This record gives sequence, C-alpha cells and structure tokens, in this order.
Amino acid sequence: MSMQLLVYVIQPVRASAMQAFLKGGSAASSKNKTDSPVPSSSSKKKDGKARIIPWIEKYRPKTVEDVAFQDEVIAVLKKSLEGSDLPNLLFYGPPGTGKTSTILAASRQLFGPELYKDRVLELNASDERGINVIREKVKKFAQLTAGGTRPDGKPCPPFKIIILDEADSMTKDAQSALRRTMERESKTTRFCLICNYVSRIIEPITSRCAKFRFKMLAEDILISRLQMICKEEGIAIDDSAIDAVFKTSDGDMRKAIMTLQSASRLCGKDGAITKDMIFDISGVISEDYLDKLINKCRSDSYEELDVAVQDIIHEGYAASQVLNQLHDKIITLDSLSDKQKSVVCEKMGEVDKCLMDGADEYLQLMALFSTIMSQMCHGG
Repeated sequence: MSMQLLVYVIQPVRASAMQAFLKGGSAASSKNKTDSPVPSSSSKKKDGKARIIPWIEKYRPKTVEDVAFQDEVIAVLKKSLEGSDLPNLLFYGPPGTGKTSTILAASRQLFGPELYKDRVLELNASDERGINVIREKVKKFAQLTAGGTRPDGKPCPPFKIIILDEADSMTKDAQSALRRTMERESKTTRFCLICNYVSRIIEPITSRCAKFRFKMLAEDILISRLQMICKEEGIAIDDSAIDAVFKTSDGDMRKAIMTLQSASRLCGKDGAITKDMIFDISGVISEDYLDKLINKCRSDSYEELDVAVQDIIHEGYAASQVLNQLHDKIITLDSLSDKQKSVVCEKMGEVDKCLMDGADEYLQLMALFSTIMSQMCHGG
C-alpha cells in the first residue's frame, strides 16, 4: 500500500518536470505558469537579453547630422529639410559609406515615425525590379496624393519618397519606364536612386536628379566610430586590432562594424579582441604569411614553391584575396625593378581573368608565383 502511494506521488512530479523540460523551463517555473497566466517581468527581461540586434542597425545614424564624412551631401540635405523641399536624388559611391542611411534619416526627419511607413517606399536588391514592378508597384505608389500635415501637428512636405537601392542593377527597360514616371509624378513624389556605379544609370535619369558622390570613409573617422561602439558595448580591444579592422574593411563602415561584432561574439565578454582574431574572421592573409610566400619565391625552388601554394589552398584562402594583397605587397618591394614589377602585375591581370572564367586556383597561383620567382632570381 505504501509503495503504491509513493509511485502515485512521484509520477505527477516527473510528468510536470518533463513538461517543463520540453518547454525550456524548470518544474517550478511551469508551476508558476499554471498558477498565473500572466508572464513575470523576469521572463520578459530574459527574453529581452536574448535578442541580439545587429550593430549595423543599432548604430545606424538616426538624423542627417549623425552621418560621418559626407559634408557636402549633409549641407544640401539640411537646407532641403529646412525648406521641406527635396529634389530627385542620385547617391553613388563605394559600399558602406552611408548612402542608404542618409536618405532613411532624412525621410524620418521629414515625415516623423507616424507617417514614415505611409510616405516612403523602399526597394532594394532583394526585390524584383523589372519593368513590371516599375509599372505596377512604383507607379501606383507614386500616383497617391499626400497631405501637408503630420499627426503631431507639425508641417511636412506634400510629397512621398521612393528609394531605389542598388539602382544600377535595374534593367535598361525598367530605367526607361522609371524616367517616364519621374516626369509625370513630379508634383507628388520624389525619387532617390542609390547605386555603386553611376555609369550604369541611363542619362535621362541622371539629368533629372541631383547627383551626390559618397566618399570612402577616412581612417580617423572610421576608427573613431569603432572606438565609440567598443566603449558603448564594453569591448576590450587594442589599437593594433582597431587598425586591422580598418585595413580589412577598405573604408566600408558596414563591413567594419560586422567584423567587430563577429569578433566580440567570438571572444566573449571577458576576452579581448586581437589583431590575429580580426584577420581570421575577415579571411585576410596576415603580413607574416605573405612575407613567407615571397621568401619562398627567392629560394628558386619549385618544390618549395609547390608546398607553399598547396598550403594556401589548404588554409582556405581565396585566390582573389591572395591576388589583392600580393599586388599591394609587390608594388612596395625594393628588390624588384619597375620593369620586373610590371611583368608581375601583367601576370596578375591574366591570372585574375582566368580565375573569373573558372580556372583552377592551384594552377593559377603556381603560374603567378613562378613568374615572381623568375623575376626575383633570374631577372626574367
């Protein structure tokens, strides 16, 4: 009788523990949930801590004044925001320089958070933007009328904004259809085209827009922004690692912030970010490794060169990355004459073309390093 009672008491406890385990909590927490259907504040706090916001969104400029190193663009946009008059815009320049962030910040300042979703249509590279999208979605949105007052009573411009990100990937037919829409709906709609290569935008569109070139971010601007993020997030990082982030990002703020966040997640809260960690994350070859490769070329031994090239392949380094970094290294070498450097750079161009056509990476790297070895040891 006592054994039956013991089994009867243990079984409900085991069942509740199993249910709590499947739901991701403890038995005590599952009991609290059954007693009170309202979730506790501590569970909300835990849920809030578990959510990780990408730093590129967390530290995206909220106003036009927060955009870094684009003084000419900011000055023009400030005047336009004061007069609530905005021309059609064409932003072009390298990636990660603040083109999209600038127009998003300007739109939020113009319309406020309440009207932003109703007044701004954003299409980026993930959307289909053939001629049908321009004729249907963009044209319908452009034809809608807009008022001149915000819900909070502040005045706002009586037009809408259509943002076409990476517009250089649009087809010529779609750009021609967009040109006609820009003409017809000029009273109610402003267009902002964002691209990396302005030469891929047809002339009738560029002539209807105010063009602004976004410059690649300077070293001091990018490093100061990275240091601000490290201070806000409580990250331990030395100066050599900061310099490594700048070198691997090539002036791309987005890439630099993503590299920094990846490194912080890798080392944890207590660890410190090092230069080697940045190189490993970004896939960049270290300077010491490049120096060893060049020394192998001075050995005048194809067997040693073959082993070195195989090591590059086995380490997982991309041949295009080797080409980019090796080019900068060869240009600054004092042991090669200008004529020898020109021969090596010409070979680099041939190798790059072959790699883009799908050639084998090992064979192309062997051909390149053999040329370098020939120039170093035999002068051609």
